[in-house]
Parts: sequence; structure tokens; C-alpha cells
Amino acid sequence: MKTIIAACSQNLSGSRASIQTALRTLLAVPWPSQRDIGSALQLLAVLQWVLSFLLLGTVSLLLLIYLLFTSLWLIPVLYLAWIIFDWDTPEKGGRRLSCLRRWTVWKYFRDYFPVKLVKTHDLSPSHNYIIGSHPHGILCVGAFCNFITGSTGFEELFPGIRSFLTTLAGNFRLPVFREYLMSGGLFPVTRRAIGYLLSQKGTGNAVAIVIGGAAESLSCRPGVTTLILKNRKGFVRMALRHGAFLVPSFSFGENDLFRQVVFEEGSWMRSIQRRFQKMMGFAPCLFYGRGLTSCRSRGFLPYARPITTVVGEPVAVPKVENPSRELVDRYHELYICALLKLFNENKTKYGLSESDELHIL
Repeated sequence: MKTIIAACSQNLSGSRASIQTALRTLLAVPWPSQRDIGSALQLLAVLQWVLSFLLLGTVSLLLLIYLLFTSLWLIPVLYLAWIIFDWDTPEKGGRRLSCLRRWTVWKYFRDYFPVKLVKTHDLSPSHNYIIGSHPHGILCVGAFCNFITGSTGFEELFPGIRSFLTTLAGNFRLPVFREYLMSGGLFPVTRRAIGYLLSQKGTGNAVAIVIGGAAESLSCRPGVTTLILKNRKGFVRMALRHGAFLVPSFSFGENDLFRQVVFEEGSWMRSIQRRFQKMMGFAPCLFYGRGLTSCRSRGFLPYARPITTVVGEPVAVPKVENPSRELVDRYHELYICALLKLFNENKTKYGLSESDELHIL
């Protein structure tokens, strides 16, 4: 019996010593600093945004189709009825939620890159505006962060101005995703939707349009500043019809967030991209960024590169119900001149050299 008791005591002593050793080892491990926690939150903020824009619509659609063949079939049926009833809402003001724009997560999203908004001129609340956002980049990070979230202080820099951002109309046909887009203040890039914002919501509205669109994303790569703008004149015609002033903006650093495999003009892959763009409204780009666990690995997250969006001087536009082609061309040229002036005055301040030029196609 004494032998058994001694053995048990020895085992307990050994276990106690092992636990003490484990605790000392655990306490010796450095706890994450406040900076490490902040970096992790920034990464998670960007991750949820990328996944939302790339997967939310498709996953929601597939889930609703799956539920149709289960005992929960009533859920997709009721939601489909709701979408039919609510079909025109995206083009009639949407359902913008201020609380969503003020999410703390957007501050971490902003600080990941970081994103900064620079004001060069005042915007009077007595006018409406169409803000041209350049360049498109891959995912329009600068436009989204500045004109949809409140993290960069747009409303404080431009008091009395409400900002909106347009995107592909096809996005609003995807279930659940459409609600997500509308809640943030996104609208279809259609004449009807833009016209509603500029004519039915009073003054002090600024509608941001990424003018280059999908075609411009095909040329997006670091060190290249090429805009698709020369034959894009619909936004000028809309501005004239509603008397909305034209405001150029440029996001320096937007093209540095991803690396893209760019196919030469005339190649069969480029032809496939162009055809897909015409059919679906967006271009399939082969791009990569950093990985989730390391910035040195490849993945689908954007690189942490600073983005500075500079909002330029507004071009005063008269209200002309049926503007002539000559009038549209004149104000289109004035807009390009204002954009070039904005680019040249700020390029050396935000990462470009004096020799860098803005190429407009």
C-alpha cells in the first residue's frame, strides 16, 4: 500500500511540475500588441469586403435555388415575390442606410491601404454634381471607400453634399447582393437611376461614376495610367440635361493594388475578354494580390498600397434639355482639361514622377 501511495504522490508531483512548466511557457509567449490586433482587424475588414463583392451574389443565388427543393421552399418563393414587387427600387432612390456607412469596419478597411480623400475646391450644396472617378482599377477601392463609406470624411469635407456611387445594373439582379449594395448608397449606372438622383432628390447630390468601366480594368497594372474616356460622353449628356456640374477625381495608387496578366491587343485571350465584356457588362481579369496569411504569398486580397483620391475643380454646366452633339463635345473637352490639370498638379505629391503622363484612349 505504501508503495502505491508513493507512486501516486510521485505522479501528482510530476503532473504539477508539468502544468507549472506549461504555464511558464505560455506566459513567456509574447501577447499580440495593439498594433498586431489592429493589423489583423484591417485584414479581416478587407477580406469581408472582397468576399462580399466576389461571392455574396452568386452564393445567395445558389442557396435560394437549393432551398427551393427543400422543406424551406417558401423562403425563396417569398423573396422572389419581394424582388418582383421591389424591382424598380434601385433606380428610384434605393434604400440607403446611414448606419451601414458609419460601420467601424470601414475605418479598418481605410487604414489597411490606407485611403485618403483630398479636397481642392468647395462644392456648393445648391448644385448637383456628377463626379468622374478615375481610374477603374480592378475593384474600385478608392471610389468605394470615399464615396460609399464615411471613413474618409466626405460629408465633413463637403458639408451639405450627399455622395452616391454607380455600378453595373446586373449586380442589382442578384438576390441579397442587391440589398447590400442599396444599403450603402450604390445605384445602377443607368440613365433612369442617375436621372432620378439628379432630378428627384433636390440639390446637394454628388453621383460618382467610374467612367472607364470594365474596358479600363483590362489595362490596369502598376506603372501604367491609361483611361478609357475619349468616346465616353454619356455622363456629359446627363450632366447637361440636369444642369449637374462635372467634377473630376483621380485615385492615385488604385492601379497598384493588384497584379494582372495583361493580354496584348489582337490576341485570342483579349478577344475572349472583349466578347465577355459586351455580353455580361464586365471583363474577366486574371489578377492576383497578396495571400491571407502572408503579404509575400499570392492570393486574392489587394496589396496594402496607399490610395489618395483627389477631388478637383467643378466644371459649371448649364441645364439644356436636348443638348447638341457640339455642346456635348465642348463640355467633354472641358472635363478632360480639368482632369489633366488635376492629374498634373498632384502626380508628384502622391507617388508618380514628373515624367508620368495620363494617357486617354
